[in-house]
Amino acid sequence: MDELLLRSLTPSVLAVLVRRGADFAAAEDAVQDALVEAVRVWPRDAPRDPKGWLVTVAWRRFLDATRADASRRRREDRLDEEPAPGPAPAVDDTLQLYFLCAHPSLTPSSAVALTLRAVGGLTTRQIARAYLVPEATMAQRISRAKRTVSGVRFDRPGDVSTVLRVLYLVFNEGYSGDVDLAAEAIRLTRQLADAIDHPEVAGLLALMLLHHARRVSRTAADGSLVPLAEQDRGLWDTGMIAEGVEILQAALARDRLGEFQAQAAVAALHADAPSAGETDWVQIVEWYDELAGLTDSPVVRLNRAVAVGEADGPRAGLAELAALSDALPRHTAVAAYLHERDGDLPTAARLYAEAAHKASTLAERDHLTRQAARLNAGLRS
Repeated sequence: MDELLLRSLTPSVLAVLVRRGADFAAAEDAVQDALVEAVRVWPRDAPRDPKGWLVTVAWRRFLDATRADASRRRREDRLDEEPAPGPAPAVDDTLQLYFLCAHPSLTPSSAVALTLRAVGGLTTRQIARAYLVPEATMAQRISRAKRTVSGVRFDRPGDVSTVLRVLYLVFNEGYSGDVDLAAEAIRLTRQLADAIDHPEVAGLLALMLLHHARRVSRTAADGSLVPLAEQDRGLWDTGMIAEGVEILQAALARDRLGEFQAQAAVAALHADAPSAGETDWVQIVEWYDELAGLTDSPVVRLNRAVAVGEADGPRAGLAELAALSDALPRHTAVAAYLHERDGDLPTAARLYAEAAHKASTLAERDHLTRQAARLNAGLRS
């Protein structure tokens, strides 16, 4: 069973049902039923047209649910016709569905959460982690969003900023999480950049390209994480970096700075450095100042503390870190790194071990555990 194939087909199948009159919540339930049926049937009888199969099964499930609901009997005549047999049209509805899910009846945060769950294929836990909230809180938010859009007509698409936020979070999950969604997020952002002349769309595309260019170097052959300073820069995709920088420069020239352009500028400075030691940390701090002014994000301020530690010394970085909540993800890992840079190896080893227990992924936990073991071995010798 090809899980990635099912994930890639889900948005398009969902869009077909919505276009044919299904309200969003019912359509999502029907598509999920069809996916369960695919997992059961396909291993022994794989269809020649997977998308057409899913559309047919999902539509039948939707019709069954609709007929069972007495309050919707008046719609049966309009909904009773099944899709014609044969291959489904090769139309990519994914980006359109992102806009439809960013419905004006939803708050931006609810629209993002709903789209990530229904279209992006992320789990509630993954979305909660991205938003820095408990999983139960996110589950309630998604449920409320489904109830809000249940029965509404999707004829008023949402705004670009909400769609950009969704694409950014999908990319981040694909880049560092459990499901490979990064390439799909780049593809959709390219489509959006072709359709809309907007500097922040360009900024997001540049940011994705600059990060994706380093992807091969981010993990070793055994799957372990390789920190940026230790990555083999010869493995970086210079063509992708050049494209990202060119797109970013054109966006910045329009003098309408936004958070994605500022983040891309930080990524470009990392990509431009021939070695980790030649990184222009002073400029990076300046860009983080711009970014903090745009977003007031605690995660931005955490990253800024690291940059200050590189530009002005680890003690300056620790002073910045002290002003931030130690509940922030990676706060303990950053503290460990800065204490190690400051020469306080016992404290650094203890903090690396603490950070490993808080890590959200297995790869991150293993990396931090190895850092603690490395320092402890040196202290014993």
